[in-house]
Order: sequence, then C-alpha cells, then structure tokens
Amino acid sequence: MNKILPFFFFLLFFTEDESKPEQYIARLGQVSFFSYTSVENIEAKNNQVLSILDVSKNEIAISMLMRGFVFKKSLMHEHFNESYIESDIYPKATFKGSIVDFDATSKETQTRMIFGDLSIHGITKKAEIKTTIEYINGGYVLVGAFSVSIKSFNIRVPPILASNIAKNISIKFRFEYNRYEE
Repeated sequence: MNKILPFFFFLLFFTEDESKPEQYIARLGQVSFFSYTSVENIEAKNNQVLSILDVSKNEIAISMLMRGFVFKKSLMHEHFNESYIESDIYPKATFKGSIVDFDATSKETQTRMIFGDLSIHGITKKAEIKTTIEYINGGYVLVGAFSVSIKSFNIRVPPILASNIAKNISIKFRFEYNRYEE
C-alpha cells in the first residue's frame, strides 16, 4: 500500500498538469496595413499589439490600440484617428478565433486557417485568416495577411476623398509568442 500511494499522487499531479492551459503571449506583436490609391499610398504599422495563444485549445486572442499605428505623415495619423477610425469612440480592435487543425506537438512549419470574430470601429465580423505557424526556441511565430473592406466596418469616407482611399485594406501581422508565466 505504501508503494502505491506515491504512484497515485504522481499520477494525480501528472494528469492535473496536462489539463492546464498552455498559453503563450506576444506583448509586442506587429500589425501593419496598406492602402493603394492612385494619389498616395497609405501605410501604417503598430508594434504594440498584445496577443495570447492557447495551444491546448487552439485559440488565439488579439487586442490593439488604434492610436498605436505609426504613419509616415502626421496628417495621415490625425485623419485616421479622428475622421475614419474615430479612436476616441472606438479605441481598440480585437480578434478572437480558433486555429483549425493546429498540432502543437509538431516542430514543423504549419500553414493553417484561423476562423474567428474581428472587431473594428465597433462592428464585429466573421474572419478567415491564413497563417503560417513556426515553432522557434520554445515559442511560436505566427505570420499572415488578409484584407478587410472599409464598408464592412462602417468606416465612412467623404465622397470627395473616395478616390484617395482603397475600398479594401491589406493587413499583415507577425506575432512572436513566448510561454506565458503567471
């Protein structure tokens, strides 16, 4: 009996440890967007994006402040925040989704689809995003690109400026995740 008791506690501890979520965090994720127009291309980068990756559930969550985007011209930054995104009213964009068929035990590069809810400008839409996942030095790197329609997120462009802003905006992202320690 005395020999079985330590084995029982070991088994209990080992089983409990396996059920804990395996979470990774990217504190300085990168999101950029690009809008091509005949007048002037518009592009911006945000290097302060927070994301959590839960590999035990194949889930991902992303949150970013819209004012975190940096533009080449300060006037573009001002128009983006005040006229289009209305950052005072809608300060954040978020995404919450699931990675389909992600194998956290694989050390090979994986190309997977992420399905989830993207919220921008106070509106939430379903999104399908293709991503490449690499396991590097005990963490994960997710890289991908997708596009969004400004009309879908009720971003209004004055008719006089309609030719200056693309109807679809290309978005790229890169997240480098490290194990989350509480």
